Amino acid sequence: MMFLVVLAFLVFLLMGIPISLVLGMTTIVYFLTTGNTILLESTPQRLYSGMENYGLLAIPLFMLTGELMNSGGITNRLVSFTKVLIGHVRGGLAYVTVVANMFLASILGSANAQAAMMSKVMVPEMEKEGYTRDFASALTLASSIVAPIIPPSMIFIIYGTLSGTSIGAMFMAGIIPGIIFGIGFIGMIAYMGYKNNFPKSEKSNFKQIWHSFVRVMPALLVPIIITVGILSGAFTATESAGIASVIAFIVGMFFYKELKFKNLPSILVNTVTGTATVTFLIAMANLFGWMIAFEQIPQMIANSMLSISENPFVFLLLVNLFLLLIGTLIDGIAALIILVPVLMPLVTAFHIDPIHFGVIICINLTIGLLTPPVGTGLFIVSSIAQIKFEKLVRAVMPLLLLGIVILFIITYWDQTTLLIPNLLGY
Repeated sequence: MMFLVVLAFLVFLLMGIPISLVLGMTTIVYFLTTGNTILLESTPQRLYSGMENYGLLAIPLFMLTGELMNSGGITNRLVSFTKVLIGHVRGGLAYVTVVANMFLASILGSANAQAAMMSKVMVPEMEKEGYTRDFASALTLASSIVAPIIPPSMIFIIYGTLSGTSIGAMFMAGIIPGIIFGIGFIGMIAYMGYKNNFPKSEKSNFKQIWHSFVRVMPALLVPIIITVGILSGAFTATESAGIASVIAFIVGMFFYKELKFKNLPSILVNTVTGTATVTFLIAMANLFGWMIAFEQIPQMIANSMLSISENPFVFLLLVNLFLLLIGTLIDGIAALIILVPVLMPLVTAFHIDPIHFGVIICINLTIGLLTPPVGTGLFIVSSIAQIKFEKLVRAVMPLLLLGIVILFIITYWDQTTLLIPNLLGY
């Protein structure tokens, strides 16, 4: 019977049905083919219980923060400040793309949202400066994957909720890996800039830099207050999302005066739509995870893994390869919700720190945004930057390989994720 369930899952996926519906439909097929129709009576309750978690409240609040910052002119000022600082060096605008993505990662927390926004802003600018559209699009997409790594991060919130790990600890664990990714991409640009003679823009004088810094200071309040507040214990990660929304509103409305009351309805609609998409996916994935637990698949996988090797290094290698493969087929959030309950017993069995493992699994599934055939980031940037999907895939490959190398560095050097949480006593 499970063969029919797996077949149904693959058929629904290949038909192009949204992954959230695929998960729900596959679960219903399981109930019908195995004769467990009595479970259908508990399905509505199961869907609701999957979302009944305080930690998930941070998702709509951080989405609201991102919408307020975009509409309030905060995002543009962060990009402009980065350009004034480093735009004059060879390949400067490419560096700006990476550094601006790192700034925005502390605000948006979603790689797809960041890739969409930065594609609109940076690809035309880079093309005007003399970069090819292929490279500009690929770099914008690749550097957007720091969004779910540098806090705050939607995917860390979901992992923390599912695994029982502190969301604040996960936020702190993502700081060093996010910086490593940024340095890695900057190193790649430096090499390619030397090799391909990348263009550079005019150097800004001290007055221009100071003026840009003064303009961007209110915008920097959001990431600074989020990080300092969590580090000091003044508020939790979820509370920081609410505080960030209030600050973004005040800065956009009263400092920059670009946020208008007439914009608020569309901002709230966008927030509700984005939240509904994510929470519906969480609910359906929770239902699918219920089916997996009912069939005791986590225990079967755990026993299989333990029979291959009891070495945690081998286990992490196998998990990385498995997750990279899964990331090419299934959306990151859906995969996370399905796989965390399956893999957590193994994490415990191999004595791996759940904070470290959380960063590993989240990076793996984020890299999936760059990989065909289901890499959503590829489709988003391809559409917005108006570049053929195949050309974008070819252009992003060197950056994708670099991302995988960094992933393995983080996997086998656990202090990259645990240093800050340990210092803070998590």
